[in-house]
Amino acid sequence: MKMIAYNCRPDELECFREFAAKYGVDLKLTREVPSPENADMAKGCACMSVLTSPMPRSLLQKYHDEGVRFLSTRSIGYDHIDVKAAKEIGMHVGNASYAPDSVADYTVMMILMATRKIKAIALRSAAQDFTLAGVQGVVLHKLTVGVIGTGHIGRLVAKRLSAFGCRIIAHDLFENDQARQYAEYVPLDRLYAESDVITLHMPATKENHHMIGKDAFAAMKDGVFLVNTARGSLIDTQALADAVESGKVAGAALDVVEDEAGIYYNDMRNRALKNRRLAVLKSYPNVIVTPHTAFYTDQAVSDMVEHSIESCVLFSRGQENTWQVV
Repeated sequence: MKMIAYNCRPDELECFREFAAKYGVDLKLTREVPSPENADMAKGCACMSVLTSPMPRSLLQKYHDEGVRFLSTRSIGYDHIDVKAAKEIGMHVGNASYAPDSVADYTVMMILMATRKIKAIALRSAAQDFTLAGVQGVVLHKLTVGVIGTGHIGRLVAKRLSAFGCRIIAHDLFENDQARQYAEYVPLDRLYAESDVITLHMPATKENHHMIGKDAFAAMKDGVFLVNTARGSLIDTQALADAVESGKVAGAALDVVEDEAGIYYNDMRNRALKNRRLAVLKSYPNVIVTPHTAFYTDQAVSDMVEHSIESCVLFSRGQENTWQVV
């Protein structure tokens, strides 16, 4: 089977070579981002792998014209792909899974960093200001943490937080008994009203776009902390900025933001960010912004590459494929 992988990072190369050999795949690798200009590179490949590059209808059609019939993204989320258009064109789409520990560990770290005001402390220390005024933190065991989304990652976050002794409440459209071992399910409005910390763990859908907006912030406690290691579109960035400036939000830790594509994973030094909302968030001393790195561990990278290749192989053989979404 022939396939092409776009967006290849140097840290993925060894994994690509290892798993291409393991699954007997004739693999073409490129660091280039999928585009109409390089779509001809995929000629002769029935399957292709991408990372988080936007794949709109026009680009999907271009690759379909080159013979691509299966598009695998090396990520759990696939909101960067126009799935509806892919289905209409006749192209199938799959995602990739990886152990949830990477994101769960990162989330707990972000919660601790936000509640202990690490960004403000680090900024002061860098300027050799070693005073204590204004950087007093809070301890987790006194807090109520609201977990929105109790899939694999959300459940693991709740399990890890249970060791800190904090009260954990949760909300999900689909409740499960594993999460109930560590958290109490509550309606969303109650979670907003009672949580000192809120952490998000859902995929991006049309239904939850900007679910954390002006009305949600109004329903939250004054001085709430907000953590997002899921998808940027879950939060209305302007509403968050307003809530930070008003003091409604005491701190935020964001590994994802709206319209991060084209910025994250690129060297933007000496260049103006074409995302004013991101620039504003980065300016706040109580808002931590990291470039979508919660997943980024050796195990996760290996899993994502292997599962993307394996998914393509299963599709090419017409076998059951748990990663195929369309």
